[in-house]
Amino acid sequence: MIELSSQNTFAYAIFGLILNFVFSIAFGLYLSKNIGVEEMILSKGNREQPWWLPLSLAIPYAKMVITLYRVAILQLYFLNQGKSHKEYWIYLTSKEDK
Repeated sequence: MIELSSQNTFAYAIFGLILNFVFSIAFGLYLSKNIGVEEMILSKGNREQPWWLPLSLAIPYAKMVITLYRVAILQLYFLNQGKSHKEYWIYLTSKEDK
């Protein structure tokens, strides 16, 4: 069994936060390259982030998993069905009216 000291736990948490930000920044850069920053600003919806999303930063690797989930949705649901990056951005930032 692996025993974690407080220094190892702290290092694990810091590494998780760094990876969270790296994945989020890389995904944001990818979207801005494919959509364009100006177009992203013009087509951004009014959806607010869920209340639990900022809390996910407290759990190492949680936000990274959320970002990877969003990448999977982009690839599987949008790009594989012939939809555009812009349609994904609108989906991601707009509230669904039912």
